[in-house]
Amino acid sequence: MNPKLDALKLYPFERLSSLLDRIHPPTQLNQIDLSIGEPKYLPSSFVRSKLQENVNLIQHYPTLRGSVELRETIKSWLVKRYKLNPDSLNVETQILPVNGSREALFSFTQACLDVSKKDPLVLMPNPFYQIYEGAAILANATPVFLATTEENDFLPDFSLVPGSFWDDCQMVYICSPGNPTGKVFTRQKYYELLTLSLKHDFVIAADECYSEIYQNEKFPPIGLLEIAQDFGNTDYKNCIVFHSLSKRSNVPGLRSGFVAGDEELLKGFYKYRTYHGNSMPLPTQQASIECWKDEEHVLANREGYRKKFKEVYEILSPVLELDIPEATFYLWLKLPMDDDEKFAQELFRTQNVIVLPGSYLSRITGGNRSPGSGYVRLALVASLEDCIKAAKRIRSFIQAM
Repeated sequence: MNPKLDALKLYPFERLSSLLDRIHPPTQLNQIDLSIGEPKYLPSSFVRSKLQENVNLIQHYPTLRGSVELRETIKSWLVKRYKLNPDSLNVETQILPVNGSREALFSFTQACLDVSKKDPLVLMPNPFYQIYEGAAILANATPVFLATTEENDFLPDFSLVPGSFWDDCQMVYICSPGNPTGKVFTRQKYYELLTLSLKHDFVIAADECYSEIYQNEKFPPIGLLEIAQDFGNTDYKNCIVFHSLSKRSNVPGLRSGFVAGDEELLKGFYKYRTYHGNSMPLPTQQASIECWKDEEHVLANREGYRKKFKEVYEILSPVLELDIPEATFYLWLKLPMDDDEKFAQELFRTQNVIVLPGSYLSRITGGNRSPGSGYVRLALVASLEDCIKAAKRIRSFIQAM
């Protein structure tokens, strides 16, 4: 077996399952799981209709690039959403459908890194989505963790990276809006990173899968391609974005997303996928086209999450230090104690509410503390009623501490 597998940490939800395994919560309280970011809103009816209408297409092999109609639809969405020049995106060379952003975030790294060079580095935020770390390790690169804490407004501080690191850096993962903090990259932060990328020639891999869940309808989160265009990087050199329908359209099981950006990078990624990647099934492509075309269901999602945040904030703010995040459906709760594992255990034991310890999403970098310690992540994906119940139980639990 690949010895690099031994370097992979246990996945957060496996750790959580082991943590809670022998605990018996009160049966008189219904279990409310806020640990996993799986949307619970029903998908729009047109998703099922399109899948059913096109089910006979499973008798045909789909192409790896996906249909022209799908890529044209994705391009139209990108152009409208991020105010891009339509001529800046070629649907034949700069947009590639993938089976969810998770698969692409991992496989792109395998295709992109030049491991013939000594000690390639991959920088990533900390806390982070574990796929970034695993992708770097299995590509024979070294992950470098950039702490995102309250002190730096939960955004990576690139000025703290030693100059020698940039010479060995081949990729920087960013996640905006961020998981688990909900923070959005500022324009200045993007400019800073783009300047470094063009100077040191490393790739920016931007995970934007939460881009359509945000609080202020007048100010949707900005994206990497949008900033690159404003920066004068009109061919998106070194810029790759990853998008998904899972959160936007409540279809995590559809496994549908896309990668877009630098033509040369996508040329290599496409070649890699001819050996590794699976083509998106044709019924899935048809359903995806409708999802990217329609904005009404996405607006309804945002309104639903805003109601949850408002209610949960009003219940928890008297007992916890918290802010409603700019985007995502996560609350990154700072606890009145350092032991986030114990907090999760006792909350489950007494209140039958499941939350994810923040330390499971981060790594120790300097000293003996990880930036996720003393936090828990709440995914407000349960019903409004259950989110309110969970918040009340968390408040009662804290007040009884």
